[in-house]
Amino acid sequence: MVYLDHAATTPMLPEAIEAMTAELARVGNPSSLHASGRRARRVVEESREIIAQTMGARPSEVVFTSGGTEADNLALKGTFWARRSADPARTRVLVSAIEHHAVLDSAQWLAEREGAQVELLAVDEYGRILPETLRAAIERDPASVALVSVMWVNNEVGTVQPVADLAAIAHEHGIPFHTDAVQAAAQLPISFAADAMTITGHKIGGPVGVGALLLAKGLDPVPVLHGGGQERDVRSGTLDAPAIAGFAAAVGAAVSRRAEEAERLARLRDALIDRVRETVPGAVLNGHPGERLPGNAHFSFPGCEGDALLMLLDARGVECSTGSACSAGVAEPSHVLLAMGADLARARGSLRFSLGHTSVEADVDAVAEVIGPVVERARRAGAA
Repeated sequence: MVYLDHAATTPMLPEAIEAMTAELARVGNPSSLHASGRRARRVVEESREIIAQTMGARPSEVVFTSGGTEADNLALKGTFWARRSADPARTRVLVSAIEHHAVLDSAQWLAEREGAQVELLAVDEYGRILPETLRAAIERDPASVALVSVMWVNNEVGTVQPVADLAAIAHEHGIPFHTDAVQAAAQLPISFAADAMTITGHKIGGPVGVGALLLAKGLDPVPVLHGGGQERDVRSGTLDAPAIAGFAAAVGAAVSRRAEEAERLARLRDALIDRVRETVPGAVLNGHPGERLPGNAHFSFPGCEGDALLMLLDARGVECSTGSACSAGVAEPSHVLLAMGADLARARGSLRFSLGHTSVEADVDAVAEVIGPVVERARRAGAA
């Protein structure tokens, strides 16, 4: 089996498995005051320090969550509530049109239930937000903006956003800036320059079910979850020490070899792009040609349905996706490609190949061998 869906979830790194397995053999609630609880708390705090150091943050700024979706929900809802409570005029929420649904659906919920005015920031044909686009949106009425949220890397087409420039524009106007860095953390040199940043374990070689929201000092979102007051009273809930240990180990291991791994993945990605284009001359590469994630190759195949391509490839032992795994099974065209100006046929006939730490040259060869016949068969089926 050829696994090219690392953007959905990537296999756990050996370091993460070892760290998590060791903790699973022990007992202890990090909130308990006895020896076992203190030991579990030490594991959590040491993990917090590792994640903070690798992400350019302070340990006090790392808030553990159950994953990226919860972190995005907390960032948007919590910040909106806090900002509107301090100033009822701040009702505008600016998000890019190509965000993950964890951000888009949170923003939509705020619009439907909380009276937020959600504005989608347009992207260019490559899926990038131009800094002047954000500046113009803010300066229409800076005093009404509650927050801005723009993902670091698009999870479908792999386009990298100019996050530092965008955050600087928001900060010029005193507006909090959130970025979903879930896809970026393992492959790009990122540093916590926003007010809130989302990362998660299973995209970086750690376990599923754990993530973090990095929160800058002074940004105090209203909690979404209430209970024991853990995590600065921002995110209540018993901390999963084994998962957190695995998460931190994965972050440390991935970041320590990130430069070398990114170079290796970029070579494989470029080889994959060249081989697919050679085999299927009509294939369209989506996303920015240069400013893209090292492990991402996203194509549209005219005359095909993405779901048909996916199943035909799966039958031949190649696993990839039609876009976000969280939207799998939903028969809708990619909102990302539509926002980039693609027509409906191009948006529906797309595939994402995402490479990771287990990817090798043989995977590229396998795709090149089957993609031509698969596309041809899918086109015949579509024309029938």
